[in-house]
Parts: sequence; C-alpha cells; structure tokens
Amino acid sequence: VQLQASGGGLVQAGGSLRLSCTASGSIFIFSDNDMAWYRQTPGKQRQLVATITSGGNTDYPDSVKGRFTISRDNAKNTLYLHMNSLKPDDSAVYYCNAGTMKGVYYYPRYWGQGTQVTVSS
Repeated sequence: VQLQASGGGLVQAGGSLRLSCTASGSIFIFSDNDMAWYRQTPGKQRQLVATITSGGNTDYPDSVKGRFTISRDNAKNTLYLHMNSLKPDDSAVYYCNAGTMKGVYYYPRYWGQGTQVTVSS
C-alpha cells in the first residue's frame, strides 16, 4: 500500500491549506478503509488530528474541531484535509494513514510519507 501526501507548505497564521493523500496498491481498496490524518513535531508523539470512516463519519480532537475538515473522494482514491484558521501550533509534519476505526478508537496500519506544514506568526 502506498499513501502519497502532498499540499504542505508555508502559510501565515489565519490562512488555509489543503492536504491531499492519494492511495494505491494492488490489493488495497480505498473505499473499504477507514482513513486518518496525524501530525508530528520534533520530540513529540504523533497526534491524531482527524478520522473518516469508510462510511464517511468524521471525528476530530478539540484542538482542531471547527477548523479542520477531513474528506475523501473514493473515485479518486484520495483523502483530503482542509485546514482553516491555521495557528503556529499547527506547524508539524502531517501524515495520512489507512487503518481501522473500532468504536471511538482508530487503529493505524499503513503510513504515508509526511508533508511539512509551517504556519508563521
């Protein structure tokens, strides 16, 4: 399974970015998988920032709720993360992930390479 993330960059505080993650793999059926975005800063654990089930249900931690929106286009095998009202604290390397949602817990399986997001103050 290959997950290719893109769309990161440098943006001013209050600005917006859209991250994309395209999935591929001979045995990987994108539409059947729950997906997520994580982020990580140096010296810290990877943090879950958004999940979307195969059925389209979404969830977010309070730190990004109302500012970030996760979505998916199954026809394009692509996952998105729309980020608005960005803050310097949102600066991180963002990773997409294919995994499994069980109840309120998300279990990551396949990782993509990260894309850097830097928010300047």
